Amino acid sequence: MESRRAHFGSVRKRASGRWEASYWHLGRRHTGPTTFAAKADAQAWLATVEADILRAAWVDPAGGKTTVREYADRWLGNRPDLSPTTAARYRSALDVHVLPALGDIPLASLTPSRVRSWHGALARKSQGTAAKCYRTLSTLINTAVRDGLIMASPCRVVGGGSDRSAERPIATVAEIGALVEAMPERIRAIVLFAAWCQLRRGEILALRRRDLDLVHRTVHVGRSFVYLQDGRVVAKEPKTAAGRRTVAIPGNVVAALTDHLARHVRPEPDALLFTGERSGDPLRPHVLANTWRDARVAIGRQDFRLHDLRHTGLSLAAATGATTAELMHRAGHASPAAALRYQHASQNRDRVLADALAELGRLEPVVPISRRS
Repeated sequence: MESRRAHFGSVRKRASGRWEASYWHLGRRHTGPTTFAAKADAQAWLATVEADILRAAWVDPAGGKTTVREYADRWLGNRPDLSPTTAARYRSALDVHVLPALGDIPLASLTPSRVRSWHGALARKSQGTAAKCYRTLSTLINTAVRDGLIMASPCRVVGGGSDRSAERPIATVAEIGALVEAMPERIRAIVLFAAWCQLRRGEILALRRRDLDLVHRTVHVGRSFVYLQDGRVVAKEPKTAAGRRTVAIPGNVVAALTDHLARHVRPEPDALLFTGERSGDPLRPHVLANTWRDARVAIGRQDFRLHDLRHTGLSLAAATGATTAELMHRAGHASPAAALRYQHASQNRDRVLADALAELGRLEPVVPISRRS
């Protein structure tokens, strides 16, 4: 067998007549991914490897052999920074949608076309699910790139992580009242906190007696309940400083909240506002989900989600003329982007009102100034 030393690495002719290329880097010998038909081809491949090393773009060929499943397990296990709910969400996305389709593929073999095909099949079933799972996969793969296992991410689906969910419905004030009446007395105040104070479900369920100041008509939000898949209830602080806030309570619901405190909440300052009917433990999400389902069916709004009450409340606040900063405070948003959505909804409503005024104006058309005598 013939062996020749190239400028970088070495090439040798094997008994089969094909050429093998190899090089030393970081104390290890690496060989080409395949043999080459010509010596010049082997040397050309070595030249590209040398260029990658010089521009700090070299990746360990062995790293790319790690499967998506193997790396995903390692990646998630090395993320102590994740909150329990985020870790559970990543784990669910991986186990249900990512790994069954892509888990056995080596990282280096995961191509943009394969990712695009997987995303397209998932998006045809649910655009929202596809977006969430794509974001999880993209985060994972980007970490593999930073770890030097692959050179570039194959996650290149334009808009793949964008959740183009439909605009959620808004309830009328009368429907909010009907939902309150349709809920069991001991938890109907949840509707009031969601619609009139614009709190999230987890924030509401974590409220304690001392968080409510009905003299000054405020509610303090300092933590939220997260319900894990294993049944545990975890109390966590807001992700941002904006999430920790004190919200003014509208006067129209103070009497109802006062009644709730007197009839359904223990006297201790740390007593939860909403608990299980018998246990006194935090109210379980499935109990709330069942009662909410019955309530919305009772008023004929089967399409209405509990979170839509918060959406409704913020839209109503925007309609009163609330500024972006004011909406951000009530909602606990750290950036203006979400608050602007509600102002946009208010502007749409203003257009509806303007069109209605124009319709009334048809009864008495306005003559242009230029035509007046």
